[in-house]
Amino acid sequence: MQAASARPGRAALRELGGHGNLRQPMSAHPSFIQASGLSMHYAVGTRRVNVLREVDLQIEAGTRVAIAGPSGSGKTSLLLLLSGLERPTAGRIRIDGIDLAELDADGLADLRRQRIGIVFQNFHLLPSLSALDNAALPLRMAGDGRAREAAAAMLQRVGLGDRLQHRPTELSGGEQQRVAIARALVHRPRLLLADEPTGNLDGDTAASVRELLFGLNRELGTTLVLVTHDMDFAARCDRVLRLHDGQLQETAPEPARALPA
Repeated sequence: MQAASARPGRAALRELGGHGNLRQPMSAHPSFIQASGLSMHYAVGTRRVNVLREVDLQIEAGTRVAIAGPSGSGKTSLLLLLSGLERPTAGRIRIDGIDLAELDADGLADLRRQRIGIVFQNFHLLPSLSALDNAALPLRMAGDGRAREAAAAMLQRVGLGDRLQHRPTELSGGEQQRVAIARALVHRPRLLLADEPTGNLDGDTAASVRELLFGLNRELGTTLVLVTHDMDFAARCDRVLRLHDGQLQETAPEPARALPA
């Protein structure tokens, strides 16, 4: 008799949720994101590098949370763990009531496609595709026949309604980041993870992208977790968490500096 797989795959998740959707299990935990005892380390030669050490984290739905800290402190690693793109060395993560440790690669891909959007600092747009086709990718991969229509509407929402057919090389850095934001939100995820979304942008463009992300957070009710070195950006969030020496600490948001008139 063949042993059952320890982690449910895509077929098992469809059996649980019906119609290919991930069903939220009943949970006694009210937090939308819950991580407990989260640790991550890797080896460099014979040396072990500790990235995260027994991190606990709870984030409520709809909250805007900034993760700050020095370069190399593990901010991006934490974001990758929350997205299921990396596995922790120890500890558990629940997103929307779903235990990531119980999902295999297919199940994690389904979770991202249905409930999580990711914005990368370096955009990661496909150079051969137009802005419209880049933004439509998550829905096209899900087999949604209205992918391009939904992508066009989201690009209009981020101010690129007149740039649908432009390829990434024909767009400015700020426009490319707006395409990346549209792609991350086109499937209306419950969670948006953003890794230094303004890190490669000039001051005026960064301010515009900040306003866009916060506006979409309010409009869609999306939980926003972002990594940033921009403390004015962090100050606009509901919570600011600082990573240092593998430990996560909550700090009071500093007042944002007034913009020049």
